[in-house]
Amino acid sequence: MKLTFDHSELLKSVNIAMKAVSSKTTMPILECILIDASASEIKFISNDMELGIETVVKGTILEKGRVAIDAKTFFEIVRRLPDNIVMMETNENLIVRITCEKSKFDIPGRSADDFPYLPVVDRKDSIRITQYSLRQIINQTIFSIAVNENNKLMTGELFEVENNNLKVVSLDGHRIAIRRIELGGECADRRVVIPGKALSEVSRILDGGLEDQVTVYFSDDHVIFEFDRTMILTRLIDGEYFNVAQMLSGDYQTKTVINKQDLLSCMNRASLLVKESDKMPVVMNITDDTIELSINTAMGSMDETISTVKDGKDMVIGFNPKFMIDALRVIEDEEISIYYMSPIAPCFIKDDNENYIYLILPVNISR
Repeated sequence: MKLTFDHSELLKSVNIAMKAVSSKTTMPILECILIDASASEIKFISNDMELGIETVVKGTILEKGRVAIDAKTFFEIVRRLPDNIVMMETNENLIVRITCEKSKFDIPGRSADDFPYLPVVDRKDSIRITQYSLRQIINQTIFSIAVNENNKLMTGELFEVENNNLKVVSLDGHRIAIRRIELGGECADRRVVIPGKALSEVSRILDGGLEDQVTVYFSDDHVIFEFDRTMILTRLIDGEYFNVAQMLSGDYQTKTVINKQDLLSCMNRASLLVKESDKMPVVMNITDDTIELSINTAMGSMDETISTVKDGKDMVIGFNPKFMIDALRVIEDEEISIYYMSPIAPCFIKDDNENYIYLILPVNISR
């Protein structure tokens, strides 16, 4: 095998492939990137048996071939090479020589036959969405997935396609994030749960272009994201997702309309006095035209007042500031509406069309 690449294109492709390289495995071959130049294109393939990536690399094939190469070593070499033409070639002993200007590395490769290829997936249904929209939807919901695997479904996000609309839902037992977007064209209804890890990597790889499209293919067991000559594949999470509709209520005792940045800035300041292990709430005392926010911890105390337009009863309610900050920082509206059911029931942050809904459970307080 003998290949040449422009350094910037090579580095970009290695960065993409690294996203599916296993960091903890008893199979050393999964710590590799497969370089496949056996046909008319150069492909980098990585597979940690949960997430798989195949990306087509811009380069020139001088001699065809395939080899697996340790991903971490490959990445560290490539990112330190000069910004010039890079040549890669292998000999009969699978030693990979990487040359750029006066730099030359020889590193051992592995047989491509040992590398687990990505499964062939029956692409039953698909949707198309802009890179910008998909990246935005993921970033506006991914923070609400559970980090542990006590309930596997909570580590993923529900992607529900219905009536040519996409609804994405995540929850972790303390909060729920929902985003809705209208899709172009005719789409078959579909309801799947996609692992949060895969969605995080998709978001990191996407350029976020307003015109560039992503095609999302669904099968019974897998989902594929295809864009920019890159394919990302992951298994779906089995099981029936939670009935989120019954957790949402249209009733409320109090509604406030607040400048989002004012509330976010105040919550950020309050969080300075909260250790990560603490569960001390920010107490919100809601009256006619103001909300007094206060916190009192072992690190100190803070009081601050922000303006609001209130509809309904006065209320005193407490929230984990991190949960409120996570929701506020992804909302783009200048003003937000928050609906409070009671001091011990969830609040909802949502827009009039319910294109986004964030449900946050309060923290019990005593005053």
